[in-house]
Amino acid sequence: MTQPHRIAQTCHVTAPSAAQGQPKADPHATLLATTLPLLGGTWQRERIVLGEAIPAAMAAGIARSGRLAITLAHCPRGETPALAAPGEGRVRLSYDPDDLATARAALIAAAGVGGWPVAGDPQSLAMLTLAERIAASTIPVLLEGPTGTGKEVLARFVHRLSPRAAGPFVAVNCAAMPEAMLEALLFGHRKGAFTGAAEAGEGLFRAADGGTLLLDEIGELPLALQAKLLRALQEGEVLPLGATRPVKVDVRIVAATNRDLAAEAAAGRFREDLLYRLNVFPLRLPALRARPGDIAPLAFAMLLRHAGTAGAPGWIAPAAITLLEGHAWPGNVRELENVIRRAILLSEGAAVIGPEAIIFDTAVRPVDAAPPDAPPAPPIGAAPRSLADIAFASEARAILEALAQHGGRRAATARALGISERTLRYRLASLRDAGLLAAGDAA
Repeated sequence: MTQPHRIAQTCHVTAPSAAQGQPKADPHATLLATTLPLLGGTWQRERIVLGEAIPAAMAAGIARSGRLAITLAHCPRGETPALAAPGEGRVRLSYDPDDLATARAALIAAAGVGGWPVAGDPQSLAMLTLAERIAASTIPVLLEGPTGTGKEVLARFVHRLSPRAAGPFVAVNCAAMPEAMLEALLFGHRKGAFTGAAEAGEGLFRAADGGTLLLDEIGELPLALQAKLLRALQEGEVLPLGATRPVKVDVRIVAATNRDLAAEAAAGRFREDLLYRLNVFPLRLPALRARPGDIAPLAFAMLLRHAGTAGAPGWIAPAAITLLEGHAWPGNVRELENVIRRAILLSEGAAVIGPEAIIFDTAVRPVDAAPPDAPPAPPIGAAPRSLADIAFASEARAILEALAQHGGRRAATARALGISERTLRYRLASLRDAGLLAAGDAA
């Protein structure tokens, strides 16, 4: 049995052979030689322990110390590979040494257990290296990228590697908050500051004091609140509703958006001074189709997350991985998660997810052939649509036609449709999530 070792080492530390008194050859050297360079971040070196046949008691002790124990094994000939999490902080990977590409993806996924990023594509690995350096600073961070690309995961990553890791991480979606209550929810309020304020509220800035506040969809923040946010960033203080004296706060801001904020600022919908304050070091997350090296590891990560019940599959067949890597992913990582959850249900009782269980929300197209703004085609052979689907499609058509008629101007479009501009923003966000509108369209 090889001794467990920290991921910082480049290979297993092997135990002497009882018969020969010589070090036993490392059976996982080939897999580790190609995978460990992808797991080279300092944030991984100190928390992951790899070993062959790690005893359960030892693995449990490793997990109790806050680290992750990954047990590696060759799957016996004739048996099926498997990736499983038998307990918190413990992962078991049994793989076929003749299929190292799939095993490498599974090992990368195993290393991400606990909410850490999962990345195998050079673009993503370079971005994580940069994010690790940014985390050590105190500057605001702006995360840009299409909906569903994992911006909140990256924000948590920055927080966990920062000096504020022991403090709170508070996430809020600016587009989902009622506009009338937005100021009170962010900055707090005094008792009686407005109708219904029976008690004082501290607000999310004070809730995140000493930690990190993620402002997701910051492009949806009304202009009046953008000015107040700018002051909070510059002065380190907030003024609760109904208060006369500001309150000091120590909060690091991570902002996320699926919009082009420079274009928003040029159009007068986002404060230019706030953009400069946030845009110290922007990080852009590409669409999933632009980082194909992440697809297989992310698929295995979803399998680990959702296939925890008895009878659920423990592996993804190479043919199924090939299908996943050929899809255009208009819904990005969120769509991939839906596909894997669906495949787990369809494969119940089977040990492996095969290509027959991979059913996409849209027709499968080669990545190169999929224009980034093309709406998804309906699935081939799909069942008759429900009334809700028909209503959604009709509403989408009406909104897109109105946008085209008014040159993409949201205010004019909202007036023509007889809805508020905020309601229109909600509808546009739904269309982006469904892949009917490219991120940045209808700005």
